[in-house]
Amino acid sequence: MTPRFSLVVPLYNEAGNVLPLLAAANDVLATFRGGHEIILVDDGSTDATPADIAAACARWPTVRSIRHPQNQGQAAALLTGLHAARGELILTMDGDGQNDPHDFPKLLAPVEAGALDLACGWRVDRHDSWTRRVISRVGNAVRRVVLGDHLHDGGCQLRVFRREIIAALFPVDLLQSFLPAIAVALGFRVGEFPVRHHARRRGRAKFGLRKLWWRPFVAMLAVRRRTRTT
Repeated sequence: MTPRFSLVVPLYNEAGNVLPLLAAANDVLATFRGGHEIILVDDGSTDATPADIAAACARWPTVRSIRHPQNQGQAAALLTGLHAARGELILTMDGDGQNDPHDFPKLLAPVEAGALDLACGWRVDRHDSWTRRVISRVGNAVRRVVLGDHLHDGGCQLRVFRREIIAALFPVDLLQSFLPAIAVALGFRVGEFPVRHHARRRGRAKFGLRKLWWRPFVAMLAVRRRTRTT
């Protein structure tokens, strides 16, 4: 039977985070009617993440995995997972344990009701370093002006959306951060809701502070050009 819900989780060197995250996610998704699948995309991890994924697949029949032989970046891993998803409703989250799957019902409700095509999380109380929070705030403000998406937190990966949005996406650096802006530009109904955010317990962030400055700016211009010519 084709599942109604597909959760896509990109992973890169997240050993120790995978099993606790999936235990919580499976508990939440099990309450949704229509069945679900969880797609783990291993983006060329070099630590014990593949072993954790194998253990997850053995423990939960709802879990399946895809592996990139080499690291291609979170945007590519996300797109790989989305294209493999079979569900009518798509859920996404980070694999570092900072997103809380218990917030999915809050995001799912307006999408199931037909009020929105995409419901995004908004990390109102972020548990990141002061420097990262400031850079993110500035980046979000610039993005709102340039792309006009009116969102406070484009980087929150906790999302629920209709699968029709997948067909509208295109490969671009940092797609994970610009997916809502692309959806807004193409006429989809997008909303934002406060969600919980936890401190990272294991591993380390994959984006250095230098990359947080120039990569989003270059990617933002690419998104602007592409959506204005679509």
